[in-house]
Amino acid sequence: MNPVKVGLLGLGTVGGGTVNVLKRNAEEIARRAGRGIEIVHAAARDLNKPRICDTDGIQLTTDPNEVVNNPEIEIVIELIGGDGLALEMVNKAIEQGKHVVTANKALIAKHGNDIFAKAQQKGVMVAFEAAVAGGIPIIKAIREGLAGNQIQWLAGIINGTGNFILTEMKDKGRDFDDVLKEAQALGYAEADPTFDVEGIDAAHKLTILASIAFGIPLQFEKTFTEGITTITREDVAYAEELGYRIKHLGVARRTDKGFELRVHPTLIPERRLIANVDGVMNAVLVMGDAVGPTLYYGAGAGAEPTASAVVGDVVDVVRALTSDPENRVPHLAFQADSLANDPILSMDDVETAYYLRMSVQDKPGVMAKVASILAESDISIEAIIQKEPVEDDAFANIIMLTHRVVEKQMNAAIAKIEALDTINGAVKRIRMESLDAK
Repeated sequence: MNPVKVGLLGLGTVGGGTVNVLKRNAEEIARRAGRGIEIVHAAARDLNKPRICDTDGIQLTTDPNEVVNNPEIEIVIELIGGDGLALEMVNKAIEQGKHVVTANKALIAKHGNDIFAKAQQKGVMVAFEAAVAGGIPIIKAIREGLAGNQIQWLAGIINGTGNFILTEMKDKGRDFDDVLKEAQALGYAEADPTFDVEGIDAAHKLTILASIAFGIPLQFEKTFTEGITTITREDVAYAEELGYRIKHLGVARRTDKGFELRVHPTLIPERRLIANVDGVMNAVLVMGDAVGPTLYYGAGAGAEPTASAVVGDVVDVVRALTSDPENRVPHLAFQADSLANDPILSMDDVETAYYLRMSVQDKPGVMAKVASILAESDISIEAIIQKEPVEDDAFANIIMLTHRVVEKQMNAAIAKIEALDTINGAVKRIRMESLDAK
């Protein structure tokens, strides 16, 4: 049987890795797929740029339209990134009846609903394993391996840059800005790190995970997103003292009122395995009603880890080329006409526990006033520590951990605390999750 011919859009880090993996493991991949798989046409912005891969035997062009329009190509791999040209090329490939494999989380999170609808009409597949958590096969695990479960919640460290920064702050007591500069120098963070440190990248990925976990449409615009730029080394140290680690977590949860979709810094008990995922590594913890908690860990980025997921998707597509489109695994795990319409909760309606840090005047009665405000708001305190003022400083740090409460109640209580004339500045609030098997 003739090899399946593939077109590649983008010959950067992941594109080069994909070429290398497909060439190096060609025999093994053919044994798995039942046919050979060959990249025959690829597009890159600069054809003279040094590559990490051998492009012998691949027709190169600077025009991605030439790749998509090539009549020999059955599968288009999109590794351009963004949702401009990439969206145009993916839609064009689908319109021509070609299958698509992509690593583009922004494309799927923002336009996936329309893309999948068009793909279903044309009877083609759009595979996107590499869009979330790099080389970790989390999409397949949830969509196929856990298909017998009702997923109750999932929580993930799904941005390696943010995790690297928080790990360095914990291990070495460094400031955020200092570590960010190193992350940029090492290539972990872009010159403009906004997508990583403000949680946008993680929100794209969480949107996708929640959709396949709960059978809901992709709703990136409803995902609450908060970054890590305000986390201080003092917060990291205080959390450690209380038995917690701070991680930039994506959390999706099923509740009686709807679904939670949120990305924010989170205190996690240090005994949890996911709390000990450090550096640029990723991990996703999934709670199913039948299987219980399962943890998926691995490289969330990089040339060959991500290429591993891309090639895995290509193999899946090749295996299903001759199958009835109606009998293929649904794009979002659930049949397209069976997606739920349950609401996405506002952050005000989410219930969680909290870490509170406040700078207070070092005099009697201040703690009692703060405790009274919390009590009036039905917020109970789990733990408290007070740090004495340093030298001539008139203010002391008070750190509190609370039990679970609805966020709008906490917001109202914090506003009252900040209005006290004994409070210096804003109250620092970080959400907490126990991530236990409940």
